[in-house]
Amino acid sequence: MPSEPGDRPKVLLVEDDPTLSRLYVAYLERAGVTPLHAATVAEAKATLAQIQPSVVLLDLILPDGHGFEVLQTLRDGESDAPVIVVTSGGSISSAVESMRAGAYDFLVKPFSPERLQVTLTNALELRRLKRIERTLTSEGSSDGFESFIGVSPAMQVVYRMIRDAAPSKAAIFVTGESGTGKELAAEAIHRRSPRAGGPFVAMNCSAMPRDLVESELFGHVKGAFTGAHAARDGLAARADGGTMFLDEIGEMDLPLQAKLLRFIQTGTYQPVGSDALKKVDVRFVCATNRDPLGEIRAGRFREDLYYRLNVVPITMPALRERGTDIILIARHYLNQFAAEEGKSFDGFDPEAERLLMAYPWPGNVRQLSNVVRNVVVLSPSGVATAAMLPAVVRDAAPLPIATAAGRAALPTQGIRPMAAVEREAIEAALAEANGNVGRAAALLEIDASTIYRKKREWAKSDA
Repeated sequence: MPSEPGDRPKVLLVEDDPTLSRLYVAYLERAGVTPLHAATVAEAKATLAQIQPSVVLLDLILPDGHGFEVLQTLRDGESDAPVIVVTSGGSISSAVESMRAGAYDFLVKPFSPERLQVTLTNALELRRLKRIERTLTSEGSSDGFESFIGVSPAMQVVYRMIRDAAPSKAAIFVTGESGTGKELAAEAIHRRSPRAGGPFVAMNCSAMPRDLVESELFGHVKGAFTGAHAARDGLAARADGGTMFLDEIGEMDLPLQAKLLRFIQTGTYQPVGSDALKKVDVRFVCATNRDPLGEIRAGRFREDLYYRLNVVPITMPALRERGTDIILIARHYLNQFAAEEGKSFDGFDPEAERLLMAYPWPGNVRQLSNVVRNVVVLSPSGVATAAMLPAVVRDAAPLPIATAAGRAALPTQGIRPMAAVEREAIEAALAEANGNVGRAAALLEIDASTIYRKKREWAKSDA
């Protein structure tokens, strides 16, 4: 947590007992936060009217009312402060009720400063993540960010990196498999940078003959080579004041990599056939689908160029790592291509979505786009069914097994009772959250009261 008092998160402690108040304030100071204290419901409401705390530490039994009134005030004010209820062992049922009313977690008296530290850290992290989520939603559509479609955790990391890096002048190196959206990332960085009003110039280093890459990049003078009938500006000149995106930079040969390195270091370059230096102001975003460190070890990529470019690394996740983003993207393309073809589709049926989720997508988003276009072009309007998908997608997923009742079921080998799977999932989440029930519940996307109930049931069955 931040150490400077002005930067410390503010934690409102609502506790009427003077002795416990002093103890908890000491705990909070030790945890690196700024404690605020209220002894009554009225004092808590007055404080909340003036200050927005990061977390609220709330006793439920207060001299002038119940802690639920403070919870209601927070909810009415749309506060994003997580509430940690403090209760005695005999009032756990009230604490569980408070969690149903919106509290984040509870602590049972007496508790150690270490226990408070863990709960507080998790609550602050939850608040931070929720704020990021709201920012992303407000800055773009609810299903994506900039030109991206997707809300998976892997893409949230990318969105945050783009937001944080875009305003700077630092070079950015985007890596990822083909078709993962590296150029979309470069465009988003440009649009969110102070250079957004300038040009965005892109070159795919693998899409042209190697002997023409230098001319395309730096331009040439008349007569520089056979066919150079007139002088021509290159991408470097056209990118002045804006952003240059060099895709598949690993395809550039070593002599040209040396010239690019000098260009990045000095901002100057020489057109092919010229002795004159030209200076421009360019921000560099480069990308590759190869492993750059492996290319360095193989002698195909200059190490000094890599470290000059890799100031801010961004890794684009493969589509197979993005979960239900696959369905969001498929639906987006289905609507887009249907409009282009003058057709109307009402989404995918469940079996088609199962197949889309099961397929590994080696070509990533680009391949998914082609598959959906194939469906739209070759199929009548209506619901997109599994039968409409190309054979390569249909044949990649395991087929369901028909049961005696005629319903489809997945193969049963290795299937275990749901109760056992459920317990393992909850215990794994608790271990990940260092025993914090509220955090474990957030990881599992269930109510914390469910975990408390399950733990009581397990304690009875294990006795």
